[in-house]
Amino acid sequence: MAGNFDTVDDYIAAQPGDVQEILRELRRRALSAVPGAGERISYGIPTITVNGHYVLYFAAWKHHISVYPVPGGDAEFEQEIAPYRAAKGTLKFPLAKPIPYELIEKVATVLAERERQRGGY
Repeated sequence: MAGNFDTVDDYIAAQPGDVQEILRELRRRALSAVPGAGERISYGIPTITVNGHYVLYFAAWKHHISVYPVPGGDAEFEQEIAPYRAAKGTLKFPLAKPIPYELIEKVATVLAERERQRGGY
């Protein structure tokens, strides 16, 4: 859902009730997976940050939740994310199916480590 939101709370509150629950849990897990994480709205969607550098974006759509970007990984990781890969940089999680929160935590952890290696924090 696109719009002008000042905070992640505003963004989540603008979603349908069942989607709000999913977004809150995704947010909680992503924040806990990234040491020292913060959050803000960037490009109109929630963004997990560390020291002002983006780590993970997430967004609610009519039929799915998307997580961006998609980190590279070993063969096992690639196999794990393959069913959700919608494009090179997007993972889509259908709302009609259980959300794999553990996988999203893993994605956040891999992205945070990549940012750490780049010197972002």
